[in-house]
Amino acid sequence: MSTTTNKSEQAVAFAALILADENVAITPDKLQALLKAAGIEDVEPIWTTLFANALKDKNVKGVLTTVTAAPAGHNTVADTNQDGKASGDAGDNEKDGDEGIDIDADSDDGSAFGDLFG
Repeated sequence: MSTTTNKSEQAVAFAALILADENVAITPDKLQALLKAAGIEDVEPIWTTLFANALKDKNVKGVLTTVTAAPAGHNTVADTNQDGKASGDAGDNEKDGDEGIDIDADSDDGSAFGDLFG
């Protein structure tokens, strides 16, 4: 989708919101008139028709002002027992050791990379 299309959609959406805020019926002609008055004339008529049909008989103000709550999610903190310890494993999730990798990061001769570059 091109930037021009995005800007056209955004312009029509804002025009529709302005009309809804003023309690004016949202029609393709009124959207085009408002866009023209704002100096936006490169919007194809399909967008005004599309938005007008999509918002027909809809309470646009209600949609914008209605706040919905998302369903309660699960606790992101690990479940704990009554004694305050995490349930399940005894906290042994951390791995000990060096994972079998032998890298001497303090080496200045480049051997830390296993002669990868030399």
